[in-house]
Amino acid sequence: MNTQVPPITGHVLNIQHFCVDDGPGIRTTVFLKGCPLRCVWCHNPESHEAAAEILYRAERCRACGRCAALCERGAHTLTADGGHSYDRTKCIRCGSCVKGCRVEALEQAGERQTVEEVLAEILTDRVFYATSGGGVTVSGGEPTAQAAFTEALLTACRHEGLHTCLESCGWCSAEIMRRLIPCTDLFLLDFKISDDIRHRHYTGVSNRPILENLALLKEHHARVILRCPLIPDVNTDTAHYDGIASVVNKHENIEQIDLEPYHPMGIGKSAALGKEAAYTHTEFLDPAVAERAKEYLERRVSVPVRISGKQ
Repeated sequence: MNTQVPPITGHVLNIQHFCVDDGPGIRTTVFLKGCPLRCVWCHNPESHEAAAEILYRAERCRACGRCAALCERGAHTLTADGGHSYDRTKCIRCGSCVKGCRVEALEQAGERQTVEEVLAEILTDRVFYATSGGGVTVSGGEPTAQAAFTEALLTACRHEGLHTCLESCGWCSAEIMRRLIPCTDLFLLDFKISDDIRHRHYTGVSNRPILENLALLKEHHARVILRCPLIPDVNTDTAHYDGIASVVNKHENIEQIDLEPYHPMGIGKSAALGKEAAYTHTEFLDPAVAERAKEYLERRVSVPVRISGKQ
């Protein structure tokens, strides 16, 4: 009788090396797929679904025909006028076409990997963690949506003596959050919109579970950095800033606020996924808006306020 336990696997979007904005020091950030929120401004729409997805950027395509030759389902065809047609209804997202594309017009977002496979790649950066005070950050999508894999990966990293961060929207059950506290050195917790009705409108869910998990993290004395996206016409107002300040002042375990200015990367990615972007603001956030938010919050909280991407 075979009693061997199968390895724990997860849907991994990608692994980025030498990250400096996902926690202290130089970090390796593991992005997982799957998210319970649908923030209209999301810059990683390819992380929403747990399964692998195919991005197609028509402007890069040279209609060479390699993808059509590799696709057994006929999802890719060459047109009579010498162009290329991609029928997503026939696509099973196997990724065969991606392997044949030499101009990166096709890209596969996500693949199943084991904890051991991900850990092996993480450990190639160990020397940089030691010299910079860095470590590993598990992000998403939403890593709590793959709780078993996230817990196993963070635990394996801790066994290797690595500093661990969890970047999360905080929208999960208290049971899952309790499981992740012992294997996480620092939580990077999103706080998107203070008002619950507006939060439901722009993200699809209530912010109450997030507030409950913030209280749970406080109860367990977990270290938290609050990450606050600044989205034009959504949450760049003093009422929301007052909400941020109120949350921070109620939770002494929150040690910093990171303001994250909006960028329009998600619009192009949505198009590449064959989807229509829900939020089509094409300009980056005016830096002056972020500076005003920083100054406003600094007068109302006692923790550092930082604008992400700005040292």
